[in-house]
Amino acid sequence: MEFPTRGDVDHLIDPQPLPSFVRVRYEPPSEALDAPVAVTREELDELDVSTLEPGATVAIGVGSRGIHRIDDVAAAAVEWATDRGFEPIVVPAMGSHGGATAAGQREVLASLGVDEERLGAPIDARMDAEQVATVSVGDTDVPVYVAAAAREADGVVVVNRVKAHTNFTGPIESGLAKMTVVGLGKQRGAKSFHSAAIAEGYVETLSAALEAIESTTPLLGGLALIENFDEALTHVEAVPAGSFLDREPALLRRAYDEMATLPVDDVDLLVVDEIGKEISGAGMDTNVIGRYRVLNAPDPETPAIDLIYVRGLTEATKGNGNGIGLADLTRRSAVDALDVQKTYANALTSGSLAKSKLPVVAPDDEFALRTACAALGGYDPETVRIVWIRNTEDLGELHVSAAVVADLPPAAEVVDDDVSVEFTDGTASFAPE
Repeated sequence: MEFPTRGDVDHLIDPQPLPSFVRVRYEPPSEALDAPVAVTREELDELDVSTLEPGATVAIGVGSRGIHRIDDVAAAAVEWATDRGFEPIVVPAMGSHGGATAAGQREVLASLGVDEERLGAPIDARMDAEQVATVSVGDTDVPVYVAAAAREADGVVVVNRVKAHTNFTGPIESGLAKMTVVGLGKQRGAKSFHSAAIAEGYVETLSAALEAIESTTPLLGGLALIENFDEALTHVEAVPAGSFLDREPALLRRAYDEMATLPVDDVDLLVVDEIGKEISGAGMDTNVIGRYRVLNAPDPETPAIDLIYVRGLTEATKGNGNGIGLADLTRRSAVDALDVQKTYANALTSGSLAKSKLPVVAPDDEFALRTACAALGGYDPETVRIVWIRNTEDLGELHVSAAVVADLPPAAEVVDDDVSVEFTDGTASFAPE
């Protein structure tokens, strides 16, 4: 597909002066665990493994998110199983991620530092999933699937971060229940779940499917991880099987309290340097940007952002640009980095098609910013409210236009005044830095 060059479109929108910016360090108070690996081992010791014989296989489900020290936590879980006399097997619990292929899921885990050499255990990345039940949710019959690798094990432990979900709100969102139902369901389970959840509700579908899995699969429990504002682990807790739905609401409330957010809620233009699957399932955290773009699910009330410009993809996402459709603008270099097969695998499985649509594609940063400013209407560099971030996970340092400074909270400190945007061959950078 041919996109317009700068010469094709340069005459369509007149140049506008950009506002001056300041560089901000944003550090809300938060605490991190001093020894998360040791806590991981201590917590896993709380799980009941009395039904397992020596030499039993234990499948450890690990997902694709960029969770703080996930490689160390996964390795600690493997060591725990080994020390208890079991045979650990790591199972990618990530639905359709990695292009819904075994090789792709191995690649995603490897990008997070989770590989067989690091773990000292085999990774069974087969996409095979067995149907274990059919449950009724509202007017919908929902087939429930579990990865064959997990079904063949004598025990299963899932490891996941508890956090706000990118598609819905409820007493349980992203966490152990979702990892068990969607992640361990592989592509078939993830597709079945999302199709029903859009029609009947996410929490209702999760609850019904989880109950079926618990009655048919040797689930021992899960390891719940919570991160603080700085994306460092602040809490690790083992939750026994049968207790996910009871315990996760309290864990989710804590995760919301710790969640990284923008320092202001009223934004004209949000510029995001990079999106990626290791940052969020939606490429960028929908709770940070205030956009779900999901059928039957209203967007978050805050923040209120008029336009979003996404500049590129992370290297770790390996071309999976799911979430680029949440933006209003992107640039040609970001589109060139897209792996459409991986991106569409997410969209087709989740049913959240809007996240994989292409926004307007600008030839470069300079024209994209010019376009965004014109699209705001009544543009004034003295009053425009622009927030510029690296990604929605890394909010500790950012740039904001001068009009935003007066509304910054006490935890936000201006560290550089009067920073301007400069362009080199159309690519933006801040100077001085």
